[in-house]
Amino acid sequence: MQTPADDRTPLRFKTAVALVLLGLLTLLAGIGQKTVWAPAETVTATAPSNAEAAPLTVIDQKLRTVEGGTVTLKVKGEGNFVLAAGRPDDVTAWVGKTAHNTVSGLSEDKKSLQVERTDGEATAPSPAGSDLWVSSENASGELDYTWTAPADGEWSLLLASDGTKPAPSSIEMTFPNDTSTPWAVPLMVIGALLMLAGLALLVLKPGRGKSGRGTPGSGGQGGTKAALGSLFAKRAAAPAKSGTPAKSGSGSSRLSILVAASTAALLAGTGAAANASQSPEPAATGGAASPAAATGDSPVLLDAQFRRILEQVASATAAGDAAKDAKKLATRVAGTELQVRTQNYKIRSRVASYDARMPVRATKLLTTVVTDKREWPRQVLAVTQGEGNVVPQLLTLTQKSPRENYKLVGTSPLQPGTTFPSIARNGTESLAPGDKSGLLYSGQEALAGLADRLSKENSTFKSKLVEGASSPYIADTLSYQADVVKSGVNGKFVFAHKVQPDSTVVFRTSDGGALVLGRLTFNFDGTPKSEGDKLTIGNDAAVLAGGKETTTGMVLNFAESVAVYVPPTGSKDPMKLVAATRGLVGASFK
Repeated sequence: MQTPADDRTPLRFKTAVALVLLGLLTLLAGIGQKTVWAPAETVTATAPSNAEAAPLTVIDQKLRTVEGGTVTLKVKGEGNFVLAAGRPDDVTAWVGKTAHNTVSGLSEDKKSLQVERTDGEATAPSPAGSDLWVSSENASGELDYTWTAPADGEWSLLLASDGTKPAPSSIEMTFPNDTSTPWAVPLMVIGALLMLAGLALLVLKPGRGKSGRGTPGSGGQGGTKAALGSLFAKRAAAPAKSGTPAKSGSGSSRLSILVAASTAALLAGTGAAANASQSPEPAATGGAASPAAATGDSPVLLDAQFRRILEQVASATAAGDAAKDAKKLATRVAGTELQVRTQNYKIRSRVASYDARMPVRATKLLTTVVTDKREWPRQVLAVTQGEGNVVPQLLTLTQKSPRENYKLVGTSPLQPGTTFPSIARNGTESLAPGDKSGLLYSGQEALAGLADRLSKENSTFKSKLVEGASSPYIADTLSYQADVVKSGVNGKFVFAHKVQPDSTVVFRTSDGGALVLGRLTFNFDGTPKSEGDKLTIGNDAAVLAGGKETTTGMVLNFAESVAVYVPPTGSKDPMKLVAATRGLVGASFK
């Protein structure tokens, strides 16, 4: 006689086979997501070929991080071209009003680059060699470039030929692709569990309840169907019929229920995890920052940039000094330093004993001062001591506009025994000359006080400036003026030191004080006391004046490059002259 358990055997077999097959398919689907269906590791987007030509192409900084990871570029063009990397606001400032294309984003399918056109001037200078770029790549025909950030913050790219020809338009950018497969592991685990559940139904035989037979609502097949129903149909198990309490199920039924319930729980959990892995991160509020805001507190030069600029400045200065040719200075020297060296060369060509200016060295680089003020003009400082520098020398460099390079505008040796003030090397605050915030004196007041002290033996600023062995320039200047008066018995002499207002630069020091740099004009005016009296000038001044003697009077002009430390508000310390020198720049007869 066939028992109810025997009646259930074909159904158990069919269910088990179905579970195994379903599990196998699920497992293979998970494996496929990791292998044959796995997404590509990179995606390449191309600039549209029909974009209107422009002399410059800007590649927006956001493309470097839009997909995360390293971005590579392949650029093709006719002839030579340059690809430069710089801060977004620097790139924008250099481009200015020139017509340009901007590679601004990716299409939805990530196969095309979005290019925006900005009309403007038809040509620009070549961007090659600009001090604004932290790095640049020169190429001919084709360039493969790996776009990495040279430092923290945002960085854009500028692509150009020579500024007159169209910039290369064939641009491919390869980005890291999202290779995550959040459902792969869950599908493999679920598939394995379904196969185990099916094998369990094949191997384990159903047991019997205490009554020797199962009721329609008890154990055995009814329990298995309920469990499977909860997994696949997601409905509650059917209630027991005829009001008879359900008997305890068989061992295989309990195992099936356990496996099915575990599978259902795992399916729900892994599905939630997969969905979570695909959920976007919360977006930052307030909108995207503008390039200027993003780089507003960034130093205007990185250390590597500064060293490169110093090497070029030192090289140009050395060439001019060696040849006594001011034309060789033009690319990297300007302002006071160009004027002083030009006259120095002229005098030395006629007076062999006249001292040369102290040589400019890029090394040893002792310290740098870089502003985080990103408007123009920009000023930076370096203290170097190399061959021919008896003491460290303070170098002042200025960049007047985005398309001009930094030029040396002042050199002054540190005063003997002077310690250069501590200033943050990663960018410091620049103050306006008249700004006195947090200082005992503004930059203007400090230089005016020094000028007054150098002009007068009894200056009211005598007690407000450190003098003596640590600031010998003040004493030496006063002594020089006194000696001229003493020896020039036939003349009346007036000495005046005045601030050149547009030369004043102020940097905040680490203690809250300031370092003030600028130029003073030192005018030495002499007039004969009586008719027929003669005044004689030195050989150096005679080269510029065109003679050595005068009966009408003479004027000598010196340029003084100085640096003064101003203590912070509340300090009882006096100001201190940190660096100073002068050079003869003019001589004439009245």
